[in-house]
Amino acid sequence: MHEPSAPRSAAPSEFLAVGPRVGLRLISYGDGEEFTARARESAEHCRPWLFPPETAEKYAAYAGRLIEDPAHAGLLVCMRDTGAIAGFVNVNSIIGGAFRCGFLGYGAFAHAAGRGLMSEGLRLVLRHAFGPMGLHRLEANIQPGNAPSVALVRRAGFRLEGFSPDYLFIDGAWRDHERWAITQEMTAGAPVR
Repeated sequence: MHEPSAPRSAAPSEFLAVGPRVGLRLISYGDGEEFTARARESAEHCRPWLFPPETAEKYAAYAGRLIEDPAHAGLLVCMRDTGAIAGFVNVNSIIGGAFRCGFLGYGAFAHAAGRGLMSEGLRLVLRHAFGPMGLHRLEANIQPGNAPSVALVRRAGFRLEGFSPDYLFIDGAWRDHERWAITQEMTAGAPVR
């Protein structure tokens, strides 16, 4: 197994929000080597739900969309003590105006899975999205069999709002998804632990 290069340590000022164990920062082109190495070592952990970019070329396209397009925001959940990337949360298809909504895509890398880091990171994302980003609502569309993902949003306070057959084309087929959502009002006063 290829070990990722040493993580790029984030300066405290780079974090958009911090919790006890993780910090949240914007994705950068410079994260490519560590991100793709983590994606490769996590392939078995992520499949069949998620296919993060495993090559420099795919990462450049992925990061470019998140960095350059204002309708998307790429956020990394990083270990505060080492700066290592634990996972990612993307706010996609951001719509302003009266809607003020975004759609979440996220994943934990294998070395960080099952440790509560993404729960802490998602709470930071909610604080950032409903604060500085000015959003009112976030949706997470999840394949019904993806129990860890459902548990993550449930812990964060999302509510199940519906079922969308043939919602997304993933791994060669149209996949059904459950629609989970949370609004700013649902998080009012909720502590970030």
